[in-house]
Amino acid sequence: MARQFPAPAAGLRYLTEGGIETEIMYRYGHELPEFAMYPLLDNPAAMADLRTMYRGLLDTAAAHGMAVLMGGLDYRASPDWGGLLGYSAAGLAEANLASIAFLRELAAEYADDIERVLVQGFVGPRGDAYAQDLTMTRDEAGDYHSVQLATLAEAGVDLAWAFTFSSEEEAIGVTRAAVAHDVPVAVSFTLRSDALVHTGSTLEQAIRTVDEATDSAVAFYGINCSHPVEFGPALTDGDWTSRLRALRPNASKMEKIALCRLGHLEEGDEVELAAMMGDLADRYPSIDIWGGCCGTRVTHLDLIAGAVAR
Repeated sequence: MARQFPAPAAGLRYLTEGGIETEIMYRYGHELPEFAMYPLLDNPAAMADLRTMYRGLLDTAAAHGMAVLMGGLDYRASPDWGGLLGYSAAGLAEANLASIAFLRELAAEYADDIERVLVQGFVGPRGDAYAQDLTMTRDEAGDYHSVQLATLAEAGVDLAWAFTFSSEEEAIGVTRAAVAHDVPVAVSFTLRSDALVHTGSTLEQAIRTVDEATDSAVAFYGINCSHPVEFGPALTDGDWTSRLRALRPNASKMEKIALCRLGHLEEGDEVELAAMMGDLADRYPSIDIWGGCCGTRVTHLDLIAGAVAR
């Protein structure tokens, strides 16, 4: 029988990390070439800072009685991005495995404090997350992402989360590849400022397209790297919203491209953001995985955790 990600359980919510890339860059001063985290594995000072950040996540989850779904350094750990950084195929696989091992080491510290800590690998898009700069068929996408997914299968991750995807075809490809490698997979789309997927589809249309092409093999869908004022209009009424389990908002209402060009951390209004998340928790009971994206950190996570619990 194929491996499955745990189904929702009454009273159990997950907390996942905030914007680890923006935090490690702008709060701690570490450079991320090509926005890649795994080169930090060779930087002891950066790894110490990452341990502090992740312990903040784990402490917050423990304080709120939440489970944890914890991801790491591997968002850019696929062949094209690794090649830009000079990684061989073997070196890239080693980086993926080391990223997961790092998370498991931290999770073990909280075995007595948190009911459930699951470890995920992040699968980023092959091209730009914010634009259609690369067109692939679903078969090409499957072949490409199979490389990282094979390593994540070897690592025994609880989930492969396809993160900030901008096209249905790439999402279909990565889903089919994950099924072939027996790795549970989730898909998060990032939306344009008009609340549409970058292909021009509505979020509902994109989810239905991927489900129809994969026999609903995606464990769940999410939204990340958008603020609620941006993605809110995408949450139309209908049974399709039952496929949504995860929200990871940006801290700032600023448009994403402008936000990327700021060169500093924009934390937004964390109290307002948490209130919005609490409202969405009331409206969409299927959502049980909460976290953040660009600009968010443990302060945001603590407020969001409290808001969704209420």
